[in-house]
Amino acid sequence: MAIQKQFLLRYRGDGHVRFQLPEPACQAEVAKLLAAKLVEIDGVRSARLYRSQRKLSIRYDDAVCGFNQLAIRLSRIVAELEQQGLFETPLADKAKKSILNIGQRLQQTHVGGWFREKYQAGKETLQAAKIVGKLGVKGPKALIKDPEKATIDFLNDVLVLYLIKTHWTRITQEWLVRPFVYRYEWMALFYMFFLLVRSRRPK
Repeated sequence: MAIQKQFLLRYRGDGHVRFQLPEPACQAEVAKLLAAKLVEIDGVRSARLYRSQRKLSIRYDDAVCGFNQLAIRLSRIVAELEQQGLFETPLADKAKKSILNIGQRLQQTHVGGWFREKYQAGKETLQAAKIVGKLGVKGPKALIKDPEKATIDFLNDVLVLYLIKTHWTRITQEWLVRPFVYRYEWMALFYMFFLLVRSRRPK
């Protein structure tokens, strides 16, 4: 498809027209050349290209250069720039888009979903471990006073958090709904908390 067909007329008034441009025409070098060549046309008063909005605004003297004549000249200018290869996307942009497309496709696959899930779980566990570390160690004094106990307490808290997070869905959706069926799981959970509390008791 010729790029001229991607220049869409959005507004036409007395001596003023606006076009919606395709993305390749909004590159810095192309925009500068396009505006400069349009201004050279007899009867064109101004040509402004707003790259962020992908909009080309042209003001002209209808008595000197009518709309049809302006459209023909614009089409020729665009064709010249296209022949020079100026509308081609830079290689860096192509590579960046290619990498993004690969990343999006990978995220949509089962493997990508598994990695994303594990990454999120690890991130949440690490954040929880930081909080528990601040609460469990009770500051640098406890670590200096008894580093072995402080380290063990911290690791126990991390283990408990990990186990709860791993089984949280089953706890809320299965164990709480049918506590008798999962009585052994509840016993293991209470025993785990008993050991955790017992390890915190002062000797």
